[in-house]
Amino acid sequence: MKTLTTKDRQRQVLDTALVLFYNSGYFNTSVHDIQRAADVSIGSIYHHFGNKQGVARALYHDLAGRMTDAVFRIMEENAGLYQRGRAFVDHLFAMAETAPAAMHYILYARHREFMPGEKSICSSKPFEGVQQMVGQAMDQGEIRKLNPVIASAALFGGAIRLIHLRLDGVFESPLPGYAAETWQCAWRCVALP
Repeated sequence: MKTLTTKDRQRQVLDTALVLFYNSGYFNTSVHDIQRAADVSIGSIYHHFGNKQGVARALYHDLAGRMTDAVFRIMEENAGLYQRGRAFVDHLFAMAETAPAAMHYILYARHREFMPGEKSICSSKPFEGVQQMVGQAMDQGEIRKLNPVIASAALFGGAIRLIHLRLDGVFESPLPGYAAETWQCAWRCVALP
């Protein structure tokens, strides 16, 4: 039997909490639920995270960090907003299919209700990176000059709404098959005349 490292144990707690928060909601999940499902000691959770709010905060930062890494990887691997934006939509749609619990936590959890000191997810690092990407495109004359927040919402709001519909079971088809069409519609909102 393999002994878990501290890092492995923390990862196990976060992964378990994500599933429990997804299935039951934050407020309907207790530290004891997490402890039992993760098969770790209650002391381990309190030692590493402090309490359930600490678990939720660590999960929020973990997922936001992964999303930030994806945004900046996309920026490095693609030239121009057209390619970057399409790659970001592809990433979001793939994540909605392969990691619905994570996407649900990012988009649906009312983080400020249980983490009052945190920024909303739309003001967090990954979305700041998206606005930076959009701002650079404006500065380079790739798209029309608009308010960067409005331009970002126009470019990615439709994709995020489709993810909501997919997570809610309203849109039953896998999203990746609609990425090109979604991106073309969004791009027309900001394209130069």
